[in-house]
This record gives sequence, C-alpha cells and structure tokens, in this order.
Amino acid sequence: MERKRTERSKKPFLLMMLDISELKTKHNKDFAIEKIKEILISCLRETDISGWYEANKIMGSIFTEINSIDESSIESILKKVNDNINKSIDPNLAKKIKISFHAFPETIDNSKINDGLFNTALYPDLSKPGISKQAKSILKKIMDFNGSLLALIFLLPAFLIIAIAIKLSSDGPVLFKQERMGLNGRKFSFLKFRSMYVNSDSKCHKEYIEKFIVQGKSDSNAPGVYKLSNDSRITPIGNVLRKTSLDELPQFFNVLKGEMSLVGPRPPIPYECELYDVWHKRRLLSAKPGITGLWQITGRSRTTFDEMVRLDLKYINNWSLWLDIKLLLQTPVVILTGKGAY
Repeated sequence: MERKRTERSKKPFLLMMLDISELKTKHNKDFAIEKIKEILISCLRETDISGWYEANKIMGSIFTEINSIDESSIESILKKVNDNINKSIDPNLAKKIKISFHAFPETIDNSKINDGLFNTALYPDLSKPGISKQAKSILKKIMDFNGSLLALIFLLPAFLIIAIAIKLSSDGPVLFKQERMGLNGRKFSFLKFRSMYVNSDSKCHKEYIEKFIVQGKSDSNAPGVYKLSNDSRITPIGNVLRKTSLDELPQFFNVLKGEMSLVGPRPPIPYECELYDVWHKRRLLSAKPGITGLWQITGRSRTTFDEMVRLDLKYINNWSLWLDIKLLLQTPVVILTGKGAY
C-alpha cells in the first residue's frame, strides 16, 4: 500500500527488510525475533512502522516522514542496526540475517546497496499463481516450444537467404548477440540478425534511451520514438531487416531455450532497467519477454516509454491463451504495414 501511494505522490519512504529465513531451528529463530524486535523499537520513531513483511521469514520496517533519502543516511541506519544485532545475538546467527534497504521512489540506485535490480519480495501483490493459471502457463510453454520449433523449420530458407545477404553487404557475423533482462531480471543472450556495422558505438543509443525514459519523449516534438531513426550505424540490408522486423527471427531460438515467449513484454537492455521506477519493473516480474506483444502490435516504436510499460502491464493483467493467439495472428499484418518500425 505504501509503495503504491509513493508511486503516485512521489513522497519518499525507506523500507528496511531483515530476512531471517536462513535461521533453521525454531529456538534460534524465536530468539532472533525477540532481539530484533527490541532493536527495532530502539531505532524507530513514532511515525515509523514495523512488523512482518512475510510471516516468519522477513521482518520489515518503514521509515516514513523523511525529506530525502541518500546512500549516507542508509549506511548510517544499516550500521546502527548491524551494531545492535552483533551486540545482542551470537555472531554465527547474526551473519545469517540478511538486511536490505529499498528507497521509494527510487531516487537512488537500489542495486548499489542491495543484490540485483529485481527483488520479487517488493511485489507481494504478485502472488503465486493458482492451479488454473499454472495450467494455462504450462499450455503457454507447450505453445512456445512447439511454435518456435515449427517456425525455425519452416523459416529455414529465409534464414539462409538473410544470412547470405548480411555477409555480402558488410563484414562481420550474421547474428548479433546482446545481453537482455528476462523474467525476474535474469540475464540472457538475446539474438537478432545483425543490422549494424561491426564495432558500432552503443553510446548514442544509451544516451537516447536514457533521455527517452526520463523525459518520456524523443528529441523531436512528434510522438515518442523508442528506436533511433536515421541511425548511421545501420547497414543498407539492416534497414530492410528492421523495417520488416526480419531481424527478430533468431529470437525463436531464445523461445526454444525457454528464455523468451512467443508473446510477452519487450526484453530490456540492463542499462534501461537502472532507470526504471518501481512500477516499471512489474513488466518483468510476471511474464517472460516475448518476440511480439501488445506494445509491438498497438504502439511499436511510436509511443512513449510509460505508455509502452502500461501496454505490457495491460497484457499481463489480461493474459489468456486466446489473447496470445490473437496477437500472433495480428503480428504479420503489423509487419507488412511497417507501422512504427525503424
């Protein structure tokens, strides 16, 4: 509730989580819980909130009514809590208690003070799927595997023609590999047909994406464009591949390996995720990234970043096998018209 409120109001608060799940015996856990309660009482103000974040696993404290959050203030709180824990609890038990901090809204990079960008514990409303949803998820996996396998078999001639065209047009490999973020922030090697000259500088793209995400619009006054237009790094054959989305075909290998789905949110580059607000990250906590999706069909490269995320979340919230089939059938039409492609 507090997280959703700050997403709207931008009024900051700090969440501290103490993970005691590694304390296996009931005696050790009960002892640690009582000591941590005493420590928290001594550290918290009247306006702060403390309690179970996840019953018998994670204790949480919310520091409210704060004007600003920076790394030095977090380090100060961490030192105070750690010192008190080490004084009150046996060192062998104390080192099993994992403390993490999460600032909302994310005015600082949480990954600098914690492990990783995506902590699923921050999204308790994304509950474990029920039996019905699990069954649908299994069907989706079956559809992904069979669909990608059939696509790779039937598209083999196209793969060969495109590979020859790439080799004839410029030096370098046929495939382009790039690190992307998958479900729950897991990194994987994302495959595309190479559409750029070898050793192209990615700095201009990184700067553009940073501006696009932060400002929510491109350099022009026109509607947002997610990809750089008139990119000098792209080869002549690369322009054709991008306009027709044929450069995306190798992603069927990613689907076959289980890293992606036929339909889902667009897989981001790691440096994009560093700029995400908390609500943006939900797009990678509920679904595997996909080759096509609601954004690719309705917005593609012609929308703002926030609108793209909203479309991804709309897909996640309304997901069904029929929706996947519908989006898959609409994809060829969008590719043929080339709307929003760059």
